Amino acid sequence: MLPWKRLLRPLVALLLAAAVAVVPAATAHAAAPSSGWNDYSCRPSASHPRPVVLVHGTFANSVDNWLSFAPYLVARGYCVYSLDYGQLPGVPIFNALGPIDKSAGQLQVFVDKVLAATGAAKADLVGHSQGGMMPRYYLKFLGGAAKVNTFVGIAPDNHGTTLDGLTKLLPYFPGAEDLLSAATPALADQIAGSAFLTKLNAGGDTVPGVHYTVIATRYDEVVTPYRSQFLTGSDVHNVLLQDLCPVDISEHAAIGLLDRIAFHEAANALDPAHASTTNCASVFS
Repeated sequence: MLPWKRLLRPLVALLLAAAVAVVPAATAHAAAPSSGWNDYSCRPSASHPRPVVLVHGTFANSVDNWLSFAPYLVARGYCVYSLDYGQLPGVPIFNALGPIDKSAGQLQVFVDKVLAATGAAKADLVGHSQGGMMPRYYLKFLGGAAKVNTFVGIAPDNHGTTLDGLTKLLPYFPGAEDLLSAATPALADQIAGSAFLTKLNAGGDTVPGVHYTVIATRYDEVVTPYRSQFLTGSDVHNVLLQDLCPVDISEHAAIGLLDRIAFHEAANALDPAHASTTNCASVFS
């Protein structure tokens, strides 16, 4: 084995360990039951007739990614659910690392479970990071468009990422991409220009019948360039967080984990008939 290959294996392990700093208190909370959501006795109301399924991002899980946003929606009368997906054997807590097309299949099964439990005809989806992109595969290739009304992506990597140009170095290390694909397939799938993303985006970003909203931040250091997050289509609402509140400095993690301005805009997308202006004061809403 070449020396650089021996170095890449601990590097992947280091990336997994570094996720602890990105996903707060993962060890403490991942095993804890969610509070107020994943309640299968919940029945959607006339004002919020569709359950909301939350789709976490890379290295995250169904609890930690949504400790702020899930209660935010529950307090507003929604039936809210979240799933774990993309697990790798022997890797606890940190999910969304397996092949993304397989993860989309897990989402398909979960949405069917939620619809059966709630009696709703359709669900709404909200995802962060990879979770704001992966459901597009479900919508496009797995029949999800017939079961989903609205899809909100928060800091999604819809057209992949260059990680500020770092991914452009991979061709200079023969075999590096193959090793990345074998160790953490989802990371390889999210590189700009990957075979997965080429298939996902071929023929257009969206499918008919689904309302799309993308909420991005100009300070995103993970999905770069940030404008690659935006979608093109006839029923797409692309939003830059700083256009809503110029002083909001949330980056990739914070916009999905903590940012109530982004939460307010996501809630507007879920219930456009009762939407209110999102601005800096929305942090208090």
